[in-house]
Amino acid sequence: MQLLVDINCDMGESFGRYKIGHDKEMMEHISSANIACGFHAGDPSIMKETVRLALKNNVAVGAHPGLPDLIGFGRRNFSLTPQEAYDYVLYQTGALHAFVQAEGGRIRHVKPHGALYNMAAVNKELAKGIAEAVYNLNPDIILFGLAGSELINAGNETGLQTCSEVFADRTYQPDGTLTPRSQPDCMLTNDDDAVNQVIKMVKQGKVTTHAGDISIKAETICIHGDGEHALSFAEKINSAFEKEGIQRINYG
Repeated sequence: MQLLVDINCDMGESFGRYKIGHDKEMMEHISSANIACGFHAGDPSIMKETVRLALKNNVAVGAHPGLPDLIGFGRRNFSLTPQEAYDYVLYQTGALHAFVQAEGGRIRHVKPHGALYNMAAVNKELAKGIAEAVYNLNPDIILFGLAGSELINAGNETGLQTCSEVFADRTYQPDGTLTPRSQPDCMLTNDDDAVNQVIKMVKQGKVTTHAGDISIKAETICIHGDGEHALSFAEKINSAFEKEGIQRINYG
């Protein structure tokens, strides 16, 4: 049986004169682009340019809404209500939708960013607020969330199609959550380690934690665009997929 998997990357995270990531180079190695919407990163011009780049490369466009925290890159936890989560996601996704529509494309998915993503993974009410925002904008949009998380559950309960996400460059806790970035072992920085983790998740449905293997559902693989090794990860993961008979889905 042919194994199919999506590869996504967080993009459009530059801001003004500050450049983050390797968006242009990464496009040929992915099938989905999660485009920052201005709260944690990005600005109107960057959003427009990244949408155009994705459409030109036949890469599916997704919104990547985060907390209003440019200084902290959206990775600091804020206290917020489910209604605020709803408003933040609807506002940002709506802004990206305008650029996508103007370029003749469509938003295929939404993936929350950073702290918003991680909080929604374990907070049922926040997850519900996010899912309802996506559904009310367009019930055909796919919601990306951490595999096995409350965000995936909320999306399914709301009536959205969901896509369970796993990470090439992050380590996992025994409960299926990501190791916090405050811990020294949160990231995989060795290319081979990242590739091996991805292959195991896709082919065996398992990931290794400090307490042993746990089951995981891998429908889309995230490569962080701002990561130091993002481009080499992407190249080697695609090469490994070809050797292992895993096909990258093309949603564009």
